[in-house]
Amino acid sequence: MSRGKKWILRGLAVLGILCALGAALVFGLSGYVVLSTRQQFRTLEDTPPEAVDCILVLGCGVYADGTPTPMLSDRLTRGVELYQAGWADKLLMSGDNRSQDYNELATMHRVALEKGVPQADVVLDYAGLSTYDSLYRARDIFGVKKVVIVTQEYHMYRALYLARALGLEAWGVAADGQNYRGQTMRDLREILARDKDVLWAIFQPEPTYSGDPEPLTGTP
Repeated sequence: MSRGKKWILRGLAVLGILCALGAALVFGLSGYVVLSTRQQFRTLEDTPPEAVDCILVLGCGVYADGTPTPMLSDRLTRGVELYQAGWADKLLMSGDNRSQDYNELATMHRVALEKGVPQADVVLDYAGLSTYDSLYRARDIFGVKKVVIVTQEYHMYRALYLARALGLEAWGVAADGQNYRGQTMRDLREILARDKDVLWAIFQPEPTYSGDPEPLTGTP
């Protein structure tokens, strides 16, 4: 075998090893996030934790006519169920309102009121542009220390991991009410999202938008 072919084979071997190590890191970090947060999951039938500040419903998507996507609809339903079951006396809705043409919070607010939650118990965070931003702002803007998070299971692990890294005492109640179109791709993207948020949890950058404190007890 010529020297050139040997170098090519060695290079391919090194590349294969690096790819394997990269894959192990990607899947390993994601797996750690999942395994380290399983014990924080609860169900609607469980006894509620004591002295929870709020139920945090994370936004995800609305249609052009203002109706919630199936995933958001299930989150809102579960959040209201927890509120009505006495898990907390405030619903903190956190979502994306970065433009006049897209407003998750208007939909979330309207649905919560339609389901019977009093206006005074619905708190809106219009700058929850990411899971990290929502949890960071829940702590620093709204003064939350103990929180029940509502989202789908695949997303819950990352939310709980970030909450713990930010010093919040958190539990998660999943809102998987149906099979969602495109879930396989979401599951694959979530692996990388978990890895990214491990870094966010370590370095804890400022959220996209900050602001003055608005404690839940002082929010009209």
